[in-house]
Amino acid sequence: MSPYLDVPVLRGSLVRLEPLSPGHAPDLAKAAEEDRSSYAFTMVPRAAGIDDFLAAHAARGAEGLTPFAQVRVSDGMAVGCTSYCTPRHWPGRTDLCALEIGWTWLSGSAQGTGINVEAKLLLLTYAFETLNLARVDLKTDARNQRSRRAIERLGARFEGVLRQWSPSWAPGEAGLLRDSAMFSVIATEWPEVQAGLRARLARA
Repeated sequence: MSPYLDVPVLRGSLVRLEPLSPGHAPDLAKAAEEDRSSYAFTMVPRAAGIDDFLAAHAARGAEGLTPFAQVRVSDGMAVGCTSYCTPRHWPGRTDLCALEIGWTWLSGSAQGTGINVEAKLLLLTYAFETLNLARVDLKTDARNQRSRRAIERLGARFEGVLRQWSPSWAPGEAGLLRDSAMFSVIATEWPEVQAGLRARLARA
């Protein structure tokens, strides 16, 4: 059984999540260079490296990565990426019990517009209501206070810091490990989290 998930296009009013493809490269090259000030702890390719980034993501499909382009509905531009990753199965079964939402970045102009909130709503809805998962993970560099606050505002619960857990994407730290702040949403919490995300979108 392939760990790659065959997920259809997930459609919202602000963002459309499309399976990531080489056709998104021109838009993503522009998006990645708009404003890089918020990428200190996040792996975001430079414009010249977009093709390599897409090829690497395609190769990661064998490890369970299911990547999406975040396409802004208002102008049809791909303004970032996100993914399902690290799928985990129920013991002794082939169906999934959990996965992670990660590899997420947005262009400067798309940040703070509600696109991230709606993208997470779409991904979590599909995870809990179509895949019937028990849990969804989210994690970030423990030093990334901006990302940690954003994840908490989604309604995910902070579970602690796992030391030396993940590859670091911070400048000058290639090949090193970072401490990762771990968050999750579990199935019993999903109705409340969903209501909170919908309320945030309504206010936006």
